[in-house]
Formats: sequence, C-alpha cells, structure tokens
Amino acid sequence: MSGGKRVHLSADDIRNSLGSVATETHSVGFSKPDWFVQDYDAIGEFCDQWKLDPKSLGLLYDVKEHRVVFPIMQGSVLADATGRSLSKRLPKWKRYGKSVLPYTYGCGKTAVVVEDCVSAAIVGATDGTGCRGDDVYVGVAVLGTSLSEGHRKHLSQFSTAVIALDPDALPKTLAIAKELRGYVDTVRVLRLTDDLKYRNPTDMMKLTTLGE
Repeated sequence: MSGGKRVHLSADDIRNSLGSVATETHSVGFSKPDWFVQDYDAIGEFCDQWKLDPKSLGLLYDVKEHRVVFPIMQGSVLADATGRSLSKRLPKWKRYGKSVLPYTYGCGKTAVVVEDCVSAAIVGATDGTGCRGDDVYVGVAVLGTSLSEGHRKHLSQFSTAVIALDPDALPKTLAIAKELRGYVDTVRVLRLTDDLKYRNPTDMMKLTTLGE
C-alpha cells in the first residue's frame, strides 16, 4: 500500500456529474432528485456561518426538505449525497442514497478523518486554483463516529490517515486509528481542543503543521 491516490474534484467535475449515475460495482449509484437545485441564496446563511464557498464545493439546495446538500462523489460521478437541515427538521443530517462512500473534499495523499461534511470541507479547502500538491489534505467525513468496511477500503488509497474527531470522541478516535492500521501505512491521531469546523487557532495550527 505504498504511495497514495490523489483525490481532487474541481467545481466543473461536480457540476458535470450531477445528473450522472455511478457505474462502479462497489457503488449502487445515485440519480440527482429534481428538487436538488442550485440556490446559493437559500444556503447563503449556512455557508456564511461556516465560511464555505458553495460554488467550489458544488453545494445544492434540497427544496423539499430545506437542506444544504453535500455531493458525495466517486471519481467524477455523483454516487450519493448528504443533506444538513437548515431548520429544526430531524434528522439534522440525512444520507440520501445507499453508497458506502464517505463524503470527501480536497486533494493530496493525506486523509484527515472527521465526523461531518463541514469539517471535511474546511480541511480540504484550497485557494481556488485547484490541487496545490501533496501537502494539501483530503477531508474525509465518516458522518458519525464509526467506520464501515466501505470507509476502510476507501481510506486504504491514502498513504497517511489522520484521525481528527471531536474532543469528546477520543476513545472512538483511538479505536478508529487502531482499525485503520491494517489498511493505511501511516495512521496518526490529532488531539483537538474543539471540532475542526470551529477553526480553533490551536487546532488549525496543529493541522497545518502535520506534514512538517
């Protein structure tokens, strides 16, 4: 398992794939519902709150359930999606399809495993020029605090995995790190003071200096 596979999706990749169906055998495929639309005004407050670029992330709006939708990609194909409620609607996070893939964003050989899509988007964000090299991280959201076999297989493409779950999930963080050591060459644990999506300066410094 030497080396790693570079993972990067441009805004064009995401836009071009939104009407597609995944064909790979390890994904059941997913067709974009008609009620998923591009409406940056509807998701603007959410994106402003977390300082997310909806265009770069290819975010959509679920008109029926008032959710911001994060596309889950398999290569350049839409394999699934997960939506975050913009109201008090439950569940807060909803998985739309049945793919085993995690939500990922970014480019590089190092995966940073987090719990939610917002944290993954922040970890994998670039300066808008695309992939900047191997020192950029790929945010991988497992959408919870447990790993499936699909997650483990997906993470095996990376040379390094950094487990960075919320501080209150430290026991699970250590358990996931142990699980992944049979799949990824190098596994590290990033001890956080807060969830990465809050951009705590100390935590962000730890993340920035991971490769040094």
